[in-house]
Amino acid sequence: MSQIVARLGQAILTIFGALTIVFLIMRLTPGDPVQIMLGDYVTPELTATIRKQYGLDRPLPVQYYTFIKNTVTGNFGRSITQQTSVMSVIRASLPYTVELAIAAMIATCVIGIPLGVVAALNRNKFADFAAMIIALLGVATPGFFLALLMIYLLSYRLGWFPVQGAGKGFSSNIHHLILPAVALGFESSALVARTTRSALLAVLSEDYIRTATAKGLSNFTVVRAHALRAALVPILAVLGLYFGQLLGGAGIAEIVFGRPGLGKLLIDAILQRDYPLSQALIFIFLVAVIGVNFVTDTLYGFVDPRLRRK
Repeated sequence: MSQIVARLGQAILTIFGALTIVFLIMRLTPGDPVQIMLGDYVTPELTATIRKQYGLDRPLPVQYYTFIKNTVTGNFGRSITQQTSVMSVIRASLPYTVELAIAAMIATCVIGIPLGVVAALNRNKFADFAAMIIALLGVATPGFFLALLMIYLLSYRLGWFPVQGAGKGFSSNIHHLILPAVALGFESSALVARTTRSALLAVLSEDYIRTATAKGLSNFTVVRAHALRAALVPILAVLGLYFGQLLGGAGIAEIVFGRPGLGKLLIDAILQRDYPLSQALIFIFLVAVIGVNFVTDTLYGFVDPRLRRK
């Protein structure tokens, strides 16, 4: 229990420090959000009124105190650019990003883990080299380039998948999710494949694996029931780390595939200097990444009993 409390304390300090950095960067970045919002209608009187309305005329320490207080209470205020509650804007886009993040993580596992298993079981053979070449391509290929290539080949040329949008209805949503999920998860699946190969090769050299093989168990049974479970700890660590990258890359995928979502919303909010919306979105991403890493760390003990903490 004390270790869980300590982890929660570290997570809170991490979020607090990251939010402080975000607050300072947003204020120090050139560009006035009020002038961006008013556009051609900007006047000194109207600018002063809007700045007072959003508290931008207050000293920086006062703005920081208000920002931290509102974040703790969940009151993120009103969006400067959309003139509505920040939470209502986030609630409208949140389901699309959750769908994409889950689908990308599934794509990462479906592509990466089997590739790593095939490579490990066929060490120094053609299948091993082929799997590692695919993994190398995943690391070397930019996500946006892969997304555009998939759109051109699978959507424009072959017509198998829709080009843009999120779809309506369950089957349509799945159909629209496949390309962005694969494009977003392909790079992380490459590292998962390499990690799976290395971890599985290390486990396969253990004495208890040789004993299980000597008892006449099939390779499939040995790998599924013994080796793969023992190799899951580093795989889970990589998946936890890459979840943050998936959220970070979601904005690019949402822009390329024309999907609504928090990633695209965050990019637009930063470009338009929408402080309340940007800060709320970054806070949500921070909590999501730290929460997933916390859960991943907790799962280690269930996967490998030797790592359970007393």
